Amino acid sequence: MAKFNFSLNICAEFIYYHKVNFHYSTLVLYNVLKYICEREVWYIDMTEKKIIKMEKINKSYQKDKENLHILKDVSLEVREGEFLAILGPSGSGKSTLMNIIGCMDIFDSGEYFLNGISIAEKNEKQLTNIRNQEIGFIFQKYHLIPTYTVLQNVVMPLLLRGMSKEEAVEYCMDIIQLLGLDQRLKHKPAELSGGQQQRVAIARALVGEPSILLADEPTGALDSKTGKEIMELFLKVNDAGKTIILITHDKQIASYADRFVTIQDGMIFL
Repeated sequence: MAKFNFSLNICAEFIYYHKVNFHYSTLVLYNVLKYICEREVWYIDMTEKKIIKMEKINKSYQKDKENLHILKDVSLEVREGEFLAILGPSGSGKSTLMNIIGCMDIFDSGEYFLNGISIAEKNEKQLTNIRNQEIGFIFQKYHLIPTYTVLQNVVMPLLLRGMSKEEAVEYCMDIIQLLGLDQRLKHKPAELSGGQQQRVAIARALVGEPSILLADEPTGALDSKTGKEIMELFLKVNDAGKTIILITHDKQIASYADRFVTIQDGMIFL
């Protein structure tokens, strides 16, 4: 989410060029702030880092003897710190696009840069490393290990990276507390509500400090009240600076994002 740092230099520039006395005029104060906002928006658009840049991505699958063209010249950019929703019905190509964004599938043609890395040039082992380092996945069905406690599920990615158990527990406690799980550490998934299980999945995705959170229908298995709580949690995580890409068919859920794009018949509509 873009943060506006109002600039005294820009304000002074406005006063210099327009020769105004702003101490006594509410109207001029309004115009000064409007001018600053317009200049700051231009500045952010020109300088903010693009965490994702896709250009003319195409993807086809062979089914029987038929070639199914799923993604058609898809181009997409996502700024660092942005909350983007990709909205589309079943069969629109959004799951295929999610798999490509998450480096879980390859594309036929086009260019894809993730955090400055050219994905087209990577082999399967390299893509696995990129997934582990750059992307935190959150799924509709949570994908928690049923025999593990909350704490064990959350620290697992850190242990796989070679961190000791003591270090991993200490490292992830702030995130556990942020998500309100500190009273559930010894519980197993079956002892938790759906909303609590999704919080565990979000914590597990966050502890590895990925560049992007990629969430696939994260409220799809939840009632509306719990779904709202999870979306408000995403807003809190985004406010802390994390880039989030949300895949959904629900316009109401998409409305939580900074912006959304629509995918239909394999094409992106901004």
